[in-house]
Amino acid sequence: MKILNLKLLNFRNYEKLSLDFDPKKNLIIGKNGMGKTNIVEAIYVLAFTKSFRGTKENVIIRYNTDLTRVEGTVEEKYKNDYKVIVKENDKTVKINNNKIDKLSDYLSKINIVLFTSHDLLLIKDTPSVRRKLINIELSQFSNDYLKVLTLYNKVLKQRNLYLKTLYLNGTAPISYLDILTEQLVDLGLKLYDYRNNFMKDINVYISNNYEKISGKNGLTLKYDSCYHEKNREELLKVYKEEEKRDIILGKTNFGIHKDDYIFYLNDCNLKDYGSEGEQKNAIISLKMAEIEIFRKEKNVTPILILDDLFSELDEEKINNIMLFIDNDIQTFITTTELDKVNDEEATETKKQSIISTRENKLYTDTTEKWLDDANIT
Repeated sequence: MKILNLKLLNFRNYEKLSLDFDPKKNLIIGKNGMGKTNIVEAIYVLAFTKSFRGTKENVIIRYNTDLTRVEGTVEEKYKNDYKVIVKENDKTVKINNNKIDKLSDYLSKINIVLFTSHDLLLIKDTPSVRRKLINIELSQFSNDYLKVLTLYNKVLKQRNLYLKTLYLNGTAPISYLDILTEQLVDLGLKLYDYRNNFMKDINVYISNNYEKISGKNGLTLKYDSCYHEKNREELLKVYKEEEKRDIILGKTNFGIHKDDYIFYLNDCNLKDYGSEGEQKNAIISLKMAEIEIFRKEKNVTPILILDDLFSELDEEKINNIMLFIDNDIQTFITTTELDKVNDEEATETKKQSIISTRENKLYTDTTEKWLDDANIT
């Protein structure tokens, strides 16, 4: 899968922008605050219709304008034109200029593996951050997963609201809560199967990846779920046992929305016992495993985005990532300095695309010409 071009209107700091991309590697170089990440963020928005920065959707709209538009041509067997238009309280998506009414029918068309400097904290972060990552990846593999997840969250919200109602009004019928609980369990079991199978796929590759870059084996990603080895009747029994507590607290304290994913190196939890280097190598191994699963499950090579990653990694770990990047993977790398990409990699990409945000302006060239013209220190 390759994104051939990108057109922006009123996106972040760009009033208008049109770029053509190299099908292999694209280096985006510039000082902090010059708009490097905005370019890869726009690619991500084209795929997911929202930013990976976790901000409100309307903040991507350029100041003092009413809307932002992101357009791009993506090739995977066939070329398709994609368009995302975001207004203050509205969003429109189109494929080949045909409006797509349901976002779930648009998502998963453009496949991206995103690796940012924040991802390096994944092991130390909260379970909700790890759940979000897995949800994003699974949604790219299956529209059905996204639909089930959306419905689960809707029922969960309804159940939590009704728990508050029951707390305030003791005469409200408990039978409606039972209906919501049954729906939640049925949807949760479907999500569990998706996630459990995905973890099995991840663990096919993650240990070999870790051994390749560290010389150590035994890395696994454990799926920690309260649904593990429980059938529908057993789960309904647990919900019934938790019912009084749920009503008092006004929220559902048991369920698939509490899942977590834990990195183990042999029998050691890397969050508690792993060094910073081991943790970073584990996350690199996970991200590279995602690429292999795309190839296996969807028969597609995703677009790889490495955003401001090299500033947080030493040369050895940068080289570890480069071990996995072949010419089939279209890669976008944002960095403040070209020498963060090692000499061998820079030589290999001399004829490929480089985008510079120097002096608050945008320049596009080959790496070779950039090396000749620019004063890189």
